[in-house]
Amino acid sequence: MIQENTHSCSDVACKLSICDSVCLMVSEEPNLPNAFVKLYYILQEMKPTNTENGVPVLHSAKEGCKPKKFTPDEVLVPNPSFKENQGMKRKIQPGSLSKYELERLENIRQNQVFLSSIKLLEAKQDLKPEKTQRGLKKQKLNKVAWTEILPPRTKSLRIQKKEAERLPLPPEPHRIYYEAERIERARKPEGPISMEPINMEEDSSLPPELLKLWTEDLIKEEKEELGLGEYRSTLKSMELSEIGGVVKVVKSRICSVAFHPCSSRLLMAAGDKLGGVGLWNLDSDMGDEGVLLFEPHVRPVACMAFSRSHPTDLLTLSYDGTLRSTDVEKAVFDEVYRIKDGLRTFDFLSHDCSTLVTGDWYGDVAIVDRRTPGTSHESLHSLDTKTVRCVHVHPVQKQYIMVAENSIVSIYDARCLKASWSEPVSQLYGHSKSISSAYFSPGTGNRVVTTCLDNNIRIYDTSELTSRAPLLTSIQQNLYTGSWLSQLKAMWDPKRDDCFVVGSMQQPRRVQVFHESGQLQHSFQDPEMTTVLSVTAFHPTRNALLGGNANGRLYVFTD
Repeated sequence: MIQENTHSCSDVACKLSICDSVCLMVSEEPNLPNAFVKLYYILQEMKPTNTENGVPVLHSAKEGCKPKKFTPDEVLVPNPSFKENQGMKRKIQPGSLSKYELERLENIRQNQVFLSSIKLLEAKQDLKPEKTQRGLKKQKLNKVAWTEILPPRTKSLRIQKKEAERLPLPPEPHRIYYEAERIERARKPEGPISMEPINMEEDSSLPPELLKLWTEDLIKEEKEELGLGEYRSTLKSMELSEIGGVVKVVKSRICSVAFHPCSSRLLMAAGDKLGGVGLWNLDSDMGDEGVLLFEPHVRPVACMAFSRSHPTDLLTLSYDGTLRSTDVEKAVFDEVYRIKDGLRTFDFLSHDCSTLVTGDWYGDVAIVDRRTPGTSHESLHSLDTKTVRCVHVHPVQKQYIMVAENSIVSIYDARCLKASWSEPVSQLYGHSKSISSAYFSPGTGNRVVTTCLDNNIRIYDTSELTSRAPLLTSIQQNLYTGSWLSQLKAMWDPKRDDCFVVGSMQQPRRVQVFHESGQLQHSFQDPEMTTVLSVTAFHPTRNALLGGNANGRLYVFTD
């Protein structure tokens, strides 16, 4: 019997050669189990097969590293993952796998049995949080209604082997008249519309909680204006509420938002692209988790505002050419103003909010007196512009109306407006593209902030209405939202004359507050903010900020 010397130099050299061969083989084989299977066959081939003078002769490492040619019964099968083994059972034939693979699969099976016994997968599912949508609930489609709409299919004249009748083509209608006719058929009828929430049962009255909050007497408290440092600290203290801070209020993209001026609770309104108006009472259970949805319009609600003299009055303006007032006590949407189509913006022209100024797509400005019976205007003035994108009235000198035109902002005197063309009192130059909005500062009107699609937010000095208002600051900001988002608009904080808020396209998503000097005061960020909040507004008295996105959700930040 031959005794093997385990400490011989030749044996050590052989082991080193084997290690080099294994490293080479593993580096060439990306699948680690297959690499070890090949190693097994290499070692089998390197066993002593003959002896010379009583010394065993081994195969060289180079010969052992030659690729093994597997027989059809030894072809390696890709190993299933753990999840795949849980969902299905593989049929494995004993002769198709190597001994190593069979042992490995047996170990996997034993591990699966153990994991199933301790119920690890069930515990993993229990740890996953349930994703629930707050606010409006999803409505199921009525499949029967779709089948009833489809007309019966008839055979064509060609299949029936009949000769087709040759009829003259009708004249092609003009596009403008066709669109106007389509809108006229689609929009709501004239006169008051019943205020019935569509997310509640039919013939259900408005919740008494809403009536009480809507008609609450406002308590005007004169507060000293905070310094810039204190104001910045207040902004930092405002956070998104963990419970109830994000709620779906309307079905589609939000186009306008507004805060009710009451201070006891937060009541918010939002208008969407489909003509819906949603009311959200924070920390309330009326409707769908505090949300009531109405449909007074059929096209985007471009502008809305609560009356400053009568907070029970919410006015909503839509592209369908109607301007309506919300009367909660009568539970109706009264019609204030009506044209063919194309209303775009409005503002209150008098301190008692009885007179309004509106602007439309066609470059016309109308003066509407709510005390006059009917739904027509008192006067109509055509400006030298293709469209009116925004109108805003000076907060102190109510006779001055600011109009955002194509690339110029003009300030007119309402007492001097003419039917065809009017001379502006002052103009704000410097814009190279279309202007999205232009607003006077809320307290004095000494500043104007404009938002332009040339990616600039500009602040002008309007303390003295000269023919050319001087530009104070220009802030570069990405304002290109595309066609799927509402346009970004810089809005003043009603409690201050020098700070404004605007949404942002930056990642991570945020809402930014700037000073008139261009200095960034604060950025509102939260992990819940995964979309762009295009439409923003501050509360007139409380420390609260509202933002709306393209999914119909409202985000509210409070202290």
